[in-house]
Amino acid sequence: MGWFEERAGLAGTVAVITGGAGGLGAAITLDLAACGVHTAVLDIDPAAAATTRRTLDEGGHEAIVRHGDAREPEALTDLFEAVDERWGRLDTLVNVVGGTFCAAFTDTSPKGWDALLRANLLHVLHACSLAVPRMRDGGRGGSIVNLTTVEAHRAAPGFAVYAAAKAAVEQFARTLAVEEAPYGIRVNNVAPDFTPTPRLSQLASAGGVLADTAGVRAAIPMGRVGQVDDVSGCVVFLASRLSSYVTGTTLHPDGGTYASSGWFNWPGQGWANHVPAGLLERDEPQG
Repeated sequence: MGWFEERAGLAGTVAVITGGAGGLGAAITLDLAACGVHTAVLDIDPAAAATTRRTLDEGGHEAIVRHGDAREPEALTDLFEAVDERWGRLDTLVNVVGGTFCAAFTDTSPKGWDALLRANLLHVLHACSLAVPRMRDGGRGGSIVNLTTVEAHRAAPGFAVYAAAKAAVEQFARTLAVEEAPYGIRVNNVAPDFTPTPRLSQLASAGGVLADTAGVRAAIPMGRVGQVDDVSGCVVFLASRLSSYVTGTTLHPDGGTYASSGWFNWPGQGWANHVPAGLLERDEPQG
């Protein structure tokens, strides 16, 4: 057994991953499985669930993979009960499910607000309510990791309710971390910025974001978009004993965008927190 395997202590543990079959969720599930974790996945995409199930089976990993909607309490309850029956323990919960749409707040409605809260906040509360008693009863502690976003930490025009829901997850995690610390249960968040998954890539490509390499270099201090492994590595760390004294906090695999907070590395101009005058002059209409 190598240093990482011994110190991480993940082999033989059990993790529930909501939204664990596509994009970021699949990367997290497969990386945890590679560390010897038994994974239980719930995902709304049947094709992604089938692909992840096949990949786990081919790798010889013990897993439960179900097609279902994590926003539905019954689907979550059924998954946790299947984990009880199969393994009789729970060590890690990873809440990946989320989603949004772009619209000015004044163009949205209570129906849209409800959909965003269900997709980004309410299922987290329910999953945690199912996980915490099981972790307490196990007597080994546990780790809860919520996928949020950099938009929980800054203004997000066009995404007001989504950003509010993700910020609520952040604050919920901090409070739950304090409440559950005496039981050895840790609660943390991972807040990526732009990490192209198939769905996000479609949105970004429509706006020309992926094609604008100069724009990426200007907006992201590290000069590149995120990769799913950048995010899944943070989750593996938080699930493992390597982070046994880390709780109530947020990791930011975002290439430095949260730290830069409005500073841009303008091509040919360098760092500034305003649009360089020369760029403004080029964009002015000619009379």
